[in-house]
Amino acid sequence: MINIDTLITARWVIPVEPADTVLEHHALAIDQGRIVELLSNEDALKKYRPRNLIKREQHVLLPGLINTHGHAAMSLMRGLADDLPLMEWLTQHIWPAEAKWVNPKFVYDGTLLACAEMLRSGTTCFNDMYFFPDEAARAAEHAGIRATVGLIVIDFPTAWAQNPDEYLEKGINLHDQLRHNTLINTAFAPHAPYTVSDAPLKRIATYAEELDIPVHIHLHETAHEVNESLEKFGMRPIARLEQLGLLTPRLLAVHMTQLKEDEISKIAQAGVHVSHCPESNLKLASGFCPVHKLTQAGINIALGTDGAASNNDLDMFSEMRTAALLAKAVAGEASAIPAHQALRMATINGAKALGIDEQTGTLEAGKAADVIAVNLSGIETEPLYHPASQLVYAASRDKVSDTWVAGNHLLKDGELTTIDSHAIIQSAREWRDKLVGLS
Repeated sequence: MINIDTLITARWVIPVEPADTVLEHHALAIDQGRIVELLSNEDALKKYRPRNLIKREQHVLLPGLINTHGHAAMSLMRGLADDLPLMEWLTQHIWPAEAKWVNPKFVYDGTLLACAEMLRSGTTCFNDMYFFPDEAARAAEHAGIRATVGLIVIDFPTAWAQNPDEYLEKGINLHDQLRHNTLINTAFAPHAPYTVSDAPLKRIATYAEELDIPVHIHLHETAHEVNESLEKFGMRPIARLEQLGLLTPRLLAVHMTQLKEDEISKIAQAGVHVSHCPESNLKLASGFCPVHKLTQAGINIALGTDGAASNNDLDMFSEMRTAALLAKAVAGEASAIPAHQALRMATINGAKALGIDEQTGTLEAGKAADVIAVNLSGIETEPLYHPASQLVYAASRDKVSDTWVAGNHLLKDGELTTIDSHAIIQSAREWRDKLVGLS
């Protein structure tokens, strides 16, 4: 028998690749943080001698979910200013609060709160865009979660930097510090076309090629954004980014609710990835991303939650369900985005969008053991005919019992192993009191 670190046996395994596959009574053999083999429970117990045998007899194993767009530290602003249009929400509530309160401790505490919520929800990797990305990286390391931290760039001064030159300098320095980190990657994160001018966007296009990292940006989020661009630049934002050299396979465009047919063709030809955030778009009445059309055009579509200040959660199970249902309604076609496709959007598509698909996103030998176990034995998920459909349309994040990242058991039987739940709740309450002026 072969000695390994961990063997997880399960009722079902959905590896995501090959597509539309559901394996019954299968196991994952894990050693040194990586998947060694996916095989039947019977064969696994004969072949391997694990130091840690975990039996999940009523569960499905699948790749950890990948949240491709968020502002993790803004979890501390969850519910602060609800039911408002995007620009009013930003300019009259969120930006003033950030100007007063955002500092390194705010970002660390808020990101750790987000990491706790995501691990409990089955998310093993997140893509972040916020100030003090060094603190976001530190919180992610504390939690043990996989992350891509955004090297934020914006024209106006904040507590993190005073001008685009300083944002870029700090961002590149952080990239250099993290480039050998096995769990934390980086991406340039210019906030949006309406907050970043041409010169820094051109520099980002050049630097992204030189450093071989993605570019993560809000794009075509609202009609107001598009109209403002037409007035100011005489062109729509996508055309402007094309002119600046940013329409490449490195680009991860977030939201994309305002698209013309020729723009869909253009981003398809350019290999641009899309991060679809259906619940945030619905809450802010930003519009509808034409997911079915994008899929038909061959565009890689991943899922994101956006920040908890505009969602108001980091629940990728809810996001999968909303994405699948909304795509059907917008397309007028019930077969648009079936359950297995929604699972791909939340896993391997996200890995592709972040350029880490050789590491994670599927349960395949050689990949990192980023795995979740979901209990499908409850009243809410019985009777069970098709595990994938049950995951997308009936299960909720509270069914996640276990989360592993690189083989590390970060959520065990519903309990976090690297984060003190009581301490993080107390910290969140202290920040709430500060933001509402109680302390």
